[in-house]
Order: sequence, then C-alpha cells, then structure tokens
Amino acid sequence: MKKLILPIVIILLLPLIYQSTPTEILKLRVFDAFIQTPEPSGNFVILNITEEDIEREGGYPIPRKRLADINIEILGKGALGIGYAISFPQADRLGGDKDFGRTLGYAPSVIAMFEDNKGNYPKPTGTVVKGNDIGGIVSMGVKENLNTITTDTLQGLAIAPTEVDQLVRRIPLLVRTPNNDWIPSFGTQIYKALFGVKTYIIKTNDNGIEEISIRGIPPVKTDSLGRKWISWVNTPQTTLQEMNVNGKFVIIGVTANGVMPQIATPVGLLEPHKIQAALAESILIQDSPYIPDWHLAVEILILVITVTLVWLCVNIFGTTLGITFTSILFFLTIFFGHYLIQRGILIDVSWTLISQFITASIAFYLRFKEQYKLRQQIKKQFEHYLDPRQVKKLQDNPNSLVLGGERRYCTFLFTDVRGFTSMSEKLEPEKVTEIMNKALTIQADTVKFYDGMVDKYIGDAMMAIFNAPIDLPNHETAAVLCAKEIQDKIKNANLGVEIGIGVNTGYAVIGNMGSETRFDYTAIGDAVNLAARLESSTKEVGEDIIIGHLTEKNCDIDLKLLKPISVKGKQKKITIYTWK
Repeated sequence: MKKLILPIVIILLLPLIYQSTPTEILKLRVFDAFIQTPEPSGNFVILNITEEDIEREGGYPIPRKRLADINIEILGKGALGIGYAISFPQADRLGGDKDFGRTLGYAPSVIAMFEDNKGNYPKPTGTVVKGNDIGGIVSMGVKENLNTITTDTLQGLAIAPTEVDQLVRRIPLLVRTPNNDWIPSFGTQIYKALFGVKTYIIKTNDNGIEEISIRGIPPVKTDSLGRKWISWVNTPQTTLQEMNVNGKFVIIGVTANGVMPQIATPVGLLEPHKIQAALAESILIQDSPYIPDWHLAVEILILVITVTLVWLCVNIFGTTLGITFTSILFFLTIFFGHYLIQRGILIDVSWTLISQFITASIAFYLRFKEQYKLRQQIKKQFEHYLDPRQVKKLQDNPNSLVLGGERRYCTFLFTDVRGFTSMSEKLEPEKVTEIMNKALTIQADTVKFYDGMVDKYIGDAMMAIFNAPIDLPNHETAAVLCAKEIQDKIKNANLGVEIGIGVNTGYAVIGNMGSETRFDYTAIGDAVNLAARLESSTKEVGEDIIIGHLTEKNCDIDLKLLKPISVKGKQKKITIYTWK
C-alpha cells in the first residue's frame, strides 16, 4: 500500500505541472515537430511588395492611384480577388483614395484592419450563434480604414496572437467586441468575399466554440475560443514584376525592411500578409490540426495508465527490465501522439511524457535507495563473518536473504573453549579477553578460508554454516577440513586453551530471523541442535572433533568410526565419526 501512495501523489500534483509555462511550451513544440506541412490549396498567391518596388515607386506608402493601377493589372491577369494585408486609416497625400476604392470593387476584395486599444469597432458583421453564446477572444478596438476605400470591399482583422513562447500558432476566425458583436479575421473575410456570404454561423457547446460555418466550404473546426490552428503551407509567391496571379486570390503585403513588423512563428519570422495567407489556406485543409473537446479526458486517461504502468514495471521487473519496458512505453506514447497529430487531432502527449519521466526517475531512485540500503545492511551483517567475495555475491543477489528464509541442506560447525570458566578465575579479565579474541579470530579466519559463514558467537563458543548463504559444493568436506585446521592452529598458537568441535549435516530453516527492523541471519532446526550436542559430547567421548553420520556420508575424507552415543533430545543412539 505504501508503494502506491507516491504514484497517487504524483498524479495529483501533475495538474500543477501541466499548468506550468515550461510544460505548455514543450507541448507546443511537440505539436510543431509532429505537424507536417501540407501542399497548398492552389487558390491563393502571395504578392510581395519588395524594397525594390518601394524605391521604384518613390517611397512608402505607395500612392493610392498607383495601387489602383496595380489592382487593374492584377485583375487583368485573371486574379479571382484581391486582399490587402495593409491598412489605410489615413487619406492619401495625392488624393487617390477614390480611384483605389473603386478598383477594389471590380472583384471580391478584403482590406486588413489592425488592433489598437481605443475601443473603435467597424459595423457588426452578420453572425449567428447556434448554442450558448459563449467563447471567443475579445478585441479592445481596431484601427478602421477610410470609408472611401472600404465602400465596395470587406474589412478583416489581421490579428496574430502569440502563445506563451511568443510564437504564433492559432488565429481566431472571429473575435468579439465588448458589445458581443463579432469581427471576422482577414483570412475569414476572404471566403465571405469569394462566395458572397452574408452570415457566419458559430456552433458552440458547453466548452465554448466548436466550429464555424462559411457557405461554400465545409465547417471549420476550432478550439473553444474560435482559434484555428495554422498549417504553415508554402503558398506560391510572386512580385509586381512577375504577376503570376491567374485563377488565384491575391494576398498583398509588404516585405521591405522596417515597413511591416515581422512576427515569430514555428517556421520563422513572417510578415502579417503571409500569416493571413496561411490562415486562409488552413481553413480549406480539412485534415488540418485542431484540439478536440475531449482532449483533456484522453490526456488524463493516457497519463494515469502509463504512469501506473511505469511505476509497476520498475517495482516488479527491476532496473534492467524496468528501463526496457519504460523506454518502450515512452516511445509508444510518442507514436500514439504522432499518429493522432498526423490525423489532425492535437492530443498533448508531452504532459504524459514528462509525467512518465518524473515517475520513472522517482521509482528508480527509490529502488536504488532501497537496494543501496539493503547492500549496506548485508555488508554490515556479513562482512565480519564471510569472505569479501562472498559478501559481494550476497550484495549482488540479496533475494536469498528475505525475511523468513528457506529450507536448506547445510553443514553446521560448533566450537567451544574448554576450561573457560577456570581460566577466567585464574587470569586477569584483560588477559582472558585477549586469549579469547585470538582464539575466535583463528576460528573465524579459518571458517572464511573454507567459504563458510560465521553465524554467531555465544560467549566462548562459535557457530558456523557451510552452504549458506552462498552455495558451496562439497560443503561436508569443507566443514571437516575446517574443523581439523582450527584444532591444529589453536594448538600451534599456544594460547593455553583447548577446543571442542561438533560437525553435523542436515536440513534447517536458514535466513533472516527476527522483525523487519531488526533481524539476524541464522539457522534453526534439528540438524543445528545436533551439531551443538555433538560439540558438547566431545569431553565425554574423549575426542576433540565429533562428526555426524550424514556429514561422513558425503565427505571425501576417510574418517574414523566411533561408538554410537546418546544425546539429549534423541531416543536412538547417534552414529559418530572423528578425524583419523
């Protein structure tokens, strides 16, 4: 249950992450990377007024009478209509406004308006709202064009709001005024001009705007604020000298330095008329991206499922398999997001990817911390009782040390210092301690040499295990050789003590015994008890070493058979052996 608390907390905190600016930027950049550039519709062409054109015409602004001539030339070359992504709020110094306005009336035409904060608005455009009258971006005012120019043409708002990273990606097809009137965008008005549309139909739902209908083309899906995601189409471009405009609606703008501001987009800096051309193209592209109303529910569902799977993978399969499964899940999430985006459905997988990374990082950290703690615990518990190589093996494979242990066939060795009580009475405590430390050190070092484990010290006695926790082939032989060498080393050390040793083989429950916070690795069972009984019988039998019959059975050493003895807890006499 404790392990489930953390992923639940993470999931609860993820909305805060989702609302953060870095996450939003990442989401937008993911969309940018996945969205492909579609082919142009073939209905539009961009006409750039270059710096050379302005020099040729004697400066900027270009006289309106000259623009009137350009209009006539454009229409004479077969253009379907004209859109100026340039505003004309002030009268022409040379008085060509009427001529310019008149030529705009020769064909469908649109003039751009730009925002200001003075609260001026054009006359309301016919707009019908189906559903709740909600949603939309509110404009604080526009800079209107001259009436002499706009009499026979339409006006559209050339708006390009930026995202949190200051890039333009979505443009509203219509914006609201504080009076709840609607102002169409420049790109939207192009279609009204081409098809003679009188009314826009805005369809809403409980979340806001859902789609906008323009007669002549299929309904255009938008987000809840009426914004259309831009597909950055490479619309054909031409110049005043080329005039390749036949059969196209011509969108005119200025590319000369310092005249019109360049606006940052995912595809670079663009002038307003190029952005509005991209909007006009995007309206026609039926598979262009949009954010569905149900996107949040899907994003949350994907997040919860994948984050839970990441957490389970790491905790169930371990580090190596956990990394593998997490990586696969990570790339599957990317593939799913890419699949949807390629079909025009903008589902944010960046939120999920961040969450997966955070969850995996925490899970791996906690697992590493737990393993490190366990490795240190193993080292602390066994470094004094096992050879360092064996300790390393246990650290690499700690599963054998789970609380409760396992039933295992081992050989057990018990030692005891004879005459310890009388020695304690004769010698100073410091001397007794010195002798005992030397004796126990000899015993422990010998056990380690034969790959056994010193299980515990019980006063002047020692218990050792062979074949646990590390597998030890021929553990019976190793224990017998260890017993003999202990005896020889104690005698050669001239410590003034004698050692009794009991060796027995059999099944016992071996593992960590105790509570979850405090435990010892030990063995319990009849075979262990019998080894202790054999050691205590050495005085009675008159031998330094007594070996059980199961140890002798698989021992590679030729041992000496002794008379059977009776031990506490056994009804039948025990067959025993000793070193020849």
